[in-house]
Amino acid sequence: MEVFLIVVGLIALDFTEQENAEVDADYINIIMEVISEREGNKEKANQYFSMLIVLEIIIGVILSIIGIVFLSPIAKLLGAKDYMLQYIKPYGIALFIGLPFFMLQNSFQSFLVTAEKPKLGLAVTLCAGCTNMLLDFLFIYLFKWGVLGAGIASTISQVVGAIIPLIYFISKNSSYLRISKPK
Repeated sequence: MEVFLIVVGLIALDFTEQENAEVDADYINIIMEVISEREGNKEKANQYFSMLIVLEIIIGVILSIIGIVFLSPIAKLLGAKDYMLQYIKPYGIALFIGLPFFMLQNSFQSFLVTAEKPKLGLAVTLCAGCTNMLLDFLFIYLFKWGVLGAGIASTISQVVGAIIPLIYFISKNSSYLRISKPK
């Protein structure tokens, strides 16, 4: 039941507006603390945390596939004209490929606060944002890749924003949260 509540909280975090993310992050943090304290076992809390990350990756991949498969019909349903699809498809596909990383980046921001590392969260956000700006310049202006370049730049920046905290949580760190082998 606890894992279900965490997953629901995490999904809510990923699909809410940014100004509501603090409330959702608090919800997830409270659940993680209750589980670890009730269990009296940090290892168990880390297993829940690890399982949550794995589930988030699986959900992200599934949503990416659905988004890519139904991109054109959804765009048309939302009012896109046929001539717009030449721009929508490459950008949308690039963003859907990056969706699992986007989801991880958002949830890791909350978990970095839980792990008492909010400065690392800020640094990751700044690093990902700067990566996006630099790659936008390279891909759109210098390489002339247009909308596809913007999509690729956004996706790479999301990968950066997900991989840095992933490495932190996988490696030995000073917080009580660590990715371990889920059981």
